[in-house]
Amino acid sequence: MKLSVFLVSMALCSVAVANPRPLPFSYQHEQLAEGEAELEQFVDLNPVRARSDSTGEPVWYGQTQFTTELEYGISSRLELGLYAVIVPGAASGFASIPRASESNGMKQRLRYQLAPTGVWPLDVGLYGEVAENEREIELEAKIILQRRIGPLRLIANASAEQEIYYDGTRDLVLSPSAGATVEITPAVQPGIEWWMHAEYPEEDPPDPRPFTLGPHHYVGPALLLQFGKVWWTSGVYLRVNETRRTLQPGEGFGALWARSVVGIGL
Repeated sequence: MKLSVFLVSMALCSVAVANPRPLPFSYQHEQLAEGEAELEQFVDLNPVRARSDSTGEPVWYGQTQFTTELEYGISSRLELGLYAVIVPGAASGFASIPRASESNGMKQRLRYQLAPTGVWPLDVGLYGEVAENEREIELEAKIILQRRIGPLRLIANASAEQEIYYDGTRDLVLSPSAGATVEITPAVQPGIEWWMHAEYPEEDPPDPRPFTLGPHHYVGPALLLQFGKVWWTSGVYLRVNETRRTLQPGEGFGALWARSVVGIGL
């Protein structure tokens, strides 16, 4: 009886007082209304291989990244996002730790709807981002596509990024994603998501191409839970390329990637 009351309460309290992300890696078309704000906290975990300082043997290492985002609705169709990214330094006792996919720094982005959600047969949004971190300047562009069919929501993001390193070299990064969610209730929305990451150095690309540069493909289940102004989205993904590979110390993008996002409407 208490469980039934709790589930009903979740469904009733999940009115549109926040703008939850149904998928951890893909942006949905819906945005904050004018004057509304939301705070989001991302946590990424990527188990990789490092080397023990004491024995020199390969050991597992939990690589983590933390991103805090403040979103604000500038107008009914234009949204601002400000990010702070923290990547913890290498723990003592480990060597040959791979470079994380993010770096300590800041990001600023704008997201714009070409039409309000649900007006067009296919919802379309545009996304532009600038990032400044300890190793580079990043310029990212994204096209957000969404289609609702009853309780089913289909989302796709086409994303490309130019990385301009402080030593003058440049990389092109492709990071598209796509997924689907089912709205069992507004408070409970399971889904599945795919995302990819690939880096292409523009000057003297290495030959043979290192494993870490990709492309890497991840697929896994996701779940959104809404509690009024607070929501929680999480996903666990398996790498589906080179599944038989034995990860070596110093190589990023392990066999599993987990991301959790908690948001609260302000």
